[in-house]
Amino acid sequence: MVKLRARCVVVGDAAVGKSTLCQMFCSDGAVYQKNYTMNVGVELLEKTVPIPDTSDSVELFIYDSAGRELFSDACENVWSQPSVVCVVFDVTSEASFNNCSRWIDRVQTHSHGLHTPGVLVGNKCDLTSRREVDAAAAQAFAQTHTLQYHETSAKEIGHYEAPFLSLAAAFHSLYQEQKNSILSLI
Repeated sequence: MVKLRARCVVVGDAAVGKSTLCQMFCSDGAVYQKNYTMNVGVELLEKTVPIPDTSDSVELFIYDSAGRELFSDACENVWSQPSVVCVVFDVTSEASFNNCSRWIDRVQTHSHGLHTPGVLVGNKCDLTSRREVDAAAAQAFAQTHTLQYHETSAKEIGHYEAPFLSLAAAFHSLYQEQKNSILSLI
């Protein structure tokens, strides 16, 4: 049994639903904040994710970062060397989607050239009549940046756990690859 620890940085524009997504995941869907105060720094959450078909688990330390430019610069100091990244955008806001490249670039500057597994999350998919970002375009963007793509709705309790489970599995896979690489040298 192996228990790994991963630093999960959650980034994206303000009001895309990052904090709600994180809260829903960490509370197993029990906490949906109806009255929300915008995050002005980094909120640290933690949850252990069991890896299917193994006795291993990944303890995700989730750094929920502020999305407003005014506060995001200060957040970057906390990110140093993220293990995994979760880039969130609002499917009803093309601007938030267009800014995903900028968020990815910001996180990569703190990765020191190391590959950082990640996911792109299109949140608020319950708002179908207001949708501005096509799922196929988001999927193509994710593939271009070697990210897995997930659509969620934290409000409607729709797949909010999938991005984090995917990140834990990707981090565990990296661990297995490194372990096997070291064992092959022996």
